[in-house]
Amino acid sequence: MMFIGIMSGTSLDAVDAVIVEFNNHNCRLVAHHNVALPKPLKSTLLELVHSGEDEINRMAKADILVAEHIAHTIHQLLAQSGITADNIKAIGSHGQTIRHLPQLSTTLQIGDPNRIAQLTGITTVADFRRRDMAAGGQGAPLVPAFHASLFQSEQHQRLVLNIGGIANITYLPADTTQPVIGFDTGPGNCLMNEWAELSFQQPYDRQGQIAQQGCIHPELLQRLLADDYFTLELPKSTGREHFHLAWLKHHLNQLASISPEDVMATLCELTAVTIADSCLRVAPSCNELYVCGGGVHNTYLLQQLKRHLPGVDVGSTAKLGVDPDYVEAMAFAWLAKQTLEHRPGNLPSVTGASEPVILGGIYFAR
Repeated sequence: MMFIGIMSGTSLDAVDAVIVEFNNHNCRLVAHHNVALPKPLKSTLLELVHSGEDEINRMAKADILVAEHIAHTIHQLLAQSGITADNIKAIGSHGQTIRHLPQLSTTLQIGDPNRIAQLTGITTVADFRRRDMAAGGQGAPLVPAFHASLFQSEQHQRLVLNIGGIANITYLPADTTQPVIGFDTGPGNCLMNEWAELSFQQPYDRQGQIAQQGCIHPELLQRLLADDYFTLELPKSTGREHFHLAWLKHHLNQLASISPEDVMATLCELTAVTIADSCLRVAPSCNELYVCGGGVHNTYLLQQLKRHLPGVDVGSTAKLGVDPDYVEAMAFAWLAKQTLEHRPGNLPSVTGASEPVILGGIYFAR
């Protein structure tokens, strides 16, 4: 069985699309493709993360544009792979998050699945997070269930780290009777990307080159680390609603002028420290950390992680045979499969839901 997985994350850089073949308990990445978000659409989505004038109409328009961009990406993926829509069982589409408010037990991802199904002719599964919230969970992160199915080993305890706009970790104990733990650690790339755009007119800090030119500003770092999110008990999840450019500027305004390079170095350290602290909090004896997501390409960030986690082998999921750029998209192909097979897709030990539940709504193409 082949499924398409679609991921458009908090980094707001591109739509990732994969074709995944499932055979018994194995899965294989057959093809992958990504298409950058057009700049006007990215700007619209960034504005929608926060309340503003006429936001319902703006959201409705963006809902259509995101769906059309996803369908366009899928058509390109199929054309490049030589696989026809008839060979795809379903699409699993995460959608683009514009609100994630676990404290209010609500979340919103746009990218109309009706339109995706209509434009592609492929049954589409979407809106994965809200059923978990209805069962009392955070609605995120959902990918740890896929991590467990793909990476868990009875010989090794492992940590899997996804560094997207927001970073999240999954702890996979070797003893499979023990619960899997997963949660959002805090900012991944989102603050660094926004600062790179604002101060250096670059979409991101390529390989951490800007951060390497600066020095960590201790007072700014301590102000950022004092945020209540970092000491919250599990389960927990977060998003751009909490960690965004205005949040950073609020702290910068309380301090004397800091060079842009020093701010970038401090933001990189914030990401590294909060990830490392989270790893040590849940798995102090684990010595394997596998990284996926866009942050895997920030070599300076990975160096900082290794500095904070001495004795831990930090590498990418490629070591486990899975392309680190497409783990999340693969997860939503898997989640679509779980839904169509009437199987739960959440882990209550991760999200805090009262029970495992079948996630998502199904939008049949025919």
